[in-house]
Amino acid sequence: MSEIKVAFLGLGVMGYPMAGHLAKAGYDVTVYNRTTVKAEKWVEEYSASLDESDVELYMAPTVAGAVADADFVFACVGADKDVAEICTGENGAFASMKSGAVFVDHTTASAECARDMYAAAKEVGIGFIDAPVSGGEAGAINGALTVMCGGDNETFKRAEPVIAAFSKSCKLLGDAGAGQLTKMVNQVCIAGVVQGLSEALNLAIEAGLDAGAVVDVISKGAAQSWQMENRASTMIKGEFDFGFAVDWMRKDLGIVLNEANSLGVSMPLTALVDQFYADVQKMGGNRQDTSSLIRRFRG
Repeated sequence: MSEIKVAFLGLGVMGYPMAGHLAKAGYDVTVYNRTTVKAEKWVEEYSASLDESDVELYMAPTVAGAVADADFVFACVGADKDVAEICTGENGAFASMKSGAVFVDHTTASAECARDMYAAAKEVGIGFIDAPVSGGEAGAINGALTVMCGGDNETFKRAEPVIAAFSKSCKLLGDAGAGQLTKMVNQVCIAGVVQGLSEALNLAIEAGLDAGAVVDVISKGAAQSWQMENRASTMIKGEFDFGFAVDWMRKDLGIVLNEANSLGVSMPLTALVDQFYADVQKMGGNRQDTSSLIRRFRG
């Protein structure tokens, strides 16, 4: 039995393996998911894999039940409204967490939501860190996520060693909301690179070049990027089943554009790529990964 008890709320594509890494790291974990069957499956799977361990794993049918004894509560849900509901809604986490506990939100949400939840948590004696992640499904499975945090330094220092169970990098970027703002910057960079890569690969193909050979050459130079290394070959093949979906990218870019509008910041490229992703949605690519932008050229 671990001295530190944690809860994990939301066992989606990212949360399921992230909670698993906490169990593997030796923490007692209680999980909650709106679909109870998935929480039961998680407990069964990780209890079997940790058969000889003294780690204790549970599932709770309610948020309140999951967080009651936890020192750290992690969440990875859908959007602002889901964060608000799970934190401050009826039977939400904040009303049931013990004083001094820490809530770490890995949802990609707005900076405003993060600031609101930070203030609400502070009122009841709870620490709050907004901590969106980058690295996709593969990063979550491999325990190699990049975590961008906002909040108080003291609270961050307490949470950082626990977050290390599923991260390769974890940094405090500033006050509440700074993690979400950093994630916005991250998504802008990804969107621009994927659009450029889509145009480049289409040019190579239309020019009659061996696109794979072209990528092999230019990836050794200044054109190299994570997207090129990890997605170019599958984009050429028309394979788009690699994690982070177009629907989620559009949600994230919507957050970016709203924030930019409030700051009076011009983001013409981001607005354009957001509309290109809307085109992919119209083509039925909602659940395809973000590299499916090339479908606008290749079908």
